[in-house]
Amino acid sequence: MTVREALEVAEEDTTEYKRSYFRHWIDADRDGCNTRQELLLEEAVEAPEQGAGCKLTGGLWYSAYDDTYINGPSGADADHRVPLDEAWDSGATIWTALERQDFANDLGDPRSLVMVSARSNRSKGGKDPAQWQPPAEGNRCEYNTYWVVVKTRFRLSVDPAEKEALVSELAQCPNDEITVELAR
Repeated sequence: MTVREALEVAEEDTTEYKRSYFRHWIDADRDGCNTRQELLLEEAVEAPEQGAGCKLTGGLWYSAYDDTYINGPSGADADHRVPLDEAWDSGATIWTALERQDFANDLGDPRSLVMVSARSNRSKGGKDPAQWQPPAEGNRCEYNTYWVVVKTRFRLSVDPAEKEALVSELAQCPNDEITVELAR
């Protein structure tokens, strides 16, 4: 059985969502850098300068969603592979506040968060793979695979259209074995 076959299919729970339900960009390890800053440092193609309070300047990042490079941290967005509102609609309504915080700041699996251009992140918004695919077609296998990884890692469901899109997109990808460490 493939991971995508194992995903639970369920209609989305459209209970009112608020971004504040997911406390994000925390400094979990208390080193002065929040989750977004940690991700910027980890994914930099050219390292930024790090000042007091983890203020980052300069640096270069690659946005795989649109196959472009980003100069400076202000043009880069930390993207939740599975958007917070999608997680909410897919099962996070029953999570504790701490579980939602853990999801929003998941540095435990490098496939959960990714630095992308602000333009591509805004274009994606809260959409799932049935509604949005990366403009860079060369990133679609990774994008859809990692979507499945995150949904599996956090035991989130997929809606019927989302699963259909995932199956269709992943049918065109290498059938590589992946491992997923469950977060909850």
